[in-house]
Amino acid sequence: MGIDSRYDRRTFLKLAGATAAVAACGGATPAASAAPASSAAAATAAPVTGTISVYSALNESTNNEFFGAFRKAYPGVTVNVLPLAAAGELQTRIRTEKASPKADIFIGGSSEFHDPLGKEGLLEAYIAPNAKDIDAKFKEATGLWTGWYTGIFGFISNNDRLSKELGGKKPASWDDLLDASWKGKLILPSPLLTGGGYIFMATQIFRFNKDEAKAMDYMKKLHANIAQYVPTSPGALALIDQGQFVGCPNWVHDILTEKTKGNPVDVNVPADTGFEVGAVSIVKGTKSLAAAQALVNWSITKDAGDLNVKLSNRGSTRTDVAPAAGAPKLTDVKLVNYDRQWATDNKDRLLKLWQSTVGL
Repeated sequence: MGIDSRYDRRTFLKLAGATAAVAACGGATPAASAAPASSAAAATAAPVTGTISVYSALNESTNNEFFGAFRKAYPGVTVNVLPLAAAGELQTRIRTEKASPKADIFIGGSSEFHDPLGKEGLLEAYIAPNAKDIDAKFKEATGLWTGWYTGIFGFISNNDRLSKELGGKKPASWDDLLDASWKGKLILPSPLLTGGGYIFMATQIFRFNKDEAKAMDYMKKLHANIAQYVPTSPGALALIDQGQFVGCPNWVHDILTEKTKGNPVDVNVPADTGFEVGAVSIVKGTKSLAAAQALVNWSITKDAGDLNVKLSNRGSTRTDVAPAAGAPKLTDVKLVNYDRQWATDNKDRLLKLWQSTVGL
């Protein structure tokens, strides 16, 4: 079945007074390569049909090809996608729409955005058959969310400005960013609005063995060197690409993508860094449960993992999916002892503490 690659923003979701939708589309070569095994598997069971609305924290090009491949595997399912760069916005929408859910699936963004929704009774528990191939540390035990990709937090630098203004020296540790030479040259994705910003802050807490006073002292000193807190991680990358600032803690996979565009940037991973587990979950109250479950189960196949690596340079929670060229694996970098559940459970309190510390 062909997939229309055009958008019709009046056709699908009308939310909060604004209509935004992306047809689950594609038809590109990467999508086609992901289909055969999944299609064969789907054909062995009764055809899955229905329409699902997906709240996606993935970028547009990934949405198009990823969901295009899913539709090739499940041609009876119509997928309407509302794409937002910030997972926090999607989390807020799901909470706001509790009485009358508009979404069936929440995909992308770190598990820290999914887990609280599950605890609030806003997600549907589903242990997908393919979850057997995912390590326990990458999924919620009862199936409220399942991790399908990983992301390592690193550092992007603008080559030209780094060379001219800091002698080309990249930070080997997060402490290096406290040096006065970085003053006004750094930006950071907002911890309040982005998963990356929060994970960066939580990483500092774990780096100091959960000594929150020491971690907040670090964040306060770093604040003196931060020129802007940017509302999205991709937006922060663009500012470094353009040379408006010299460096920014950000996701390694997204930095690698920026490099492939010919931007004058480079990536490195300071010691004792954190990482994310990107999740997918089913919204409680879905009226297309079988179709939603099919998407969750398909998202954690090897086909989908290979495709996501190709599209986004992210890692996979599956051990049989090879990393992107030039991308470090979790075993290649020095990770902090990141207590993901603690970071999730204490998120609201820690964000308030950070705000009071830096005066925002």
